[in-house]
This record gives sequence, C-alpha cells and structure tokens, in this order.
Amino acid sequence: MNTYKGKMKILALSGSLREKSYNKAALEALSLVAPEGVDVSVFDGIRDLPLFNPDLEDERVLPVAILKDALGVADGLVIASPEYAHGISGVLKNALDWLVSGEEFVGMPIMLINTSPRATHAQEALREVVVTMSGIIVERACFSIPLLGSSLDATGILNNAELHALLKLHLRTFCEGIQACRVSQSQPE
Repeated sequence: MNTYKGKMKILALSGSLREKSYNKAALEALSLVAPEGVDVSVFDGIRDLPLFNPDLEDERVLPVAILKDALGVADGLVIASPEYAHGISGVLKNALDWLVSGEEFVGMPIMLINTSPRATHAQEALREVVVTMSGIIVERACFSIPLLGSSLDATGILNNAELHALLKLHLRTFCEGIQACRVSQSQPE
C-alpha cells in the first residue's frame, strides 16, 4: 500500500470485458467525480491477463506484472463485477487469482460496486474471495447503483444528479475508510 503523503491513488477493476459495460461505466464515472488529491485509475489491462497458472507465478508475465505494480502503488481498490451464473465473472476471478500469492492485495482497502442491485450472488462471492485474500472491505463505501437496463454510460451517470451524488458520497466514504486503514495499520501491536 502506498504510504507516502500526497495524492491518494485508487485502482479500479471492472469484471466485464463488454464494450458498453455498466461496471466499467460506473468506474469511469467514479474517476470523474474524484476530488482534487484523489486519483481513480480504471485498469484496462484485465483483458490481457493470461489464464492463471501457478507454474508461471515465479516468472515475470508482463500483463500480470503491470497489474501487480498498479496495485502495489494504490491506496485502495474498487471492484465492480457483473453476475454470471450466480458468481463473479471469470475474467475478474482470473485477475484475483493472479494476485493471491503477492503482498499487494494483503490489507488493501476494498470498495465494491454492484451495478445490478438484484444481482446479489456475485457480490457475496466477491466478498468471500476478497476476505479470503486478506483484503479489507470498507463496508460503508460499498453500494449498488441501479444501472441495469438504463443504457447509461459514464457521461449519462454523471448527468443524473442522484447517481452523481451517490458516486461522490461513496467515494468520499471510501477515502475516509482508506485513511482509517492507514491509521490502523500504522498502530503498533
């Protein structure tokens, strides 16, 4: 986790490869409402990750190294995943599997976004994976944003006053959660 004073860096992962993904749109909108001093970077390299293979973990697989490096300098991680067959998407699970053996994820503050409030199974599965990997879910920052069937892209989300306010509120809450994690992690045991 980034411990320097300065700009707060947040990495955002979409579990969808769709061109007009609501998950990606929500993350892009989130990056656009970030206040000064907060950088939300949507990671597009998830599509380049090879299928997880533990035999390759000791090798420097470039797309994996890029993901680990991005997470290594991040103060927090935002994940938005669609629900496929009552679970998280394969592409997101693959990305998380690549992060299991590294230290980048351990103790990382996590914010979960659900773009289809009726899709609860993926969120439950994602919570299980994140906690198992020793991520810290900032519960107050996690939220559902009703985008399914809306046809909204990032601009449309920002032009909707209610959705815009929802993103800003939860991002501010997540930043507060990241700060609380920093304080907690710096306390001697």
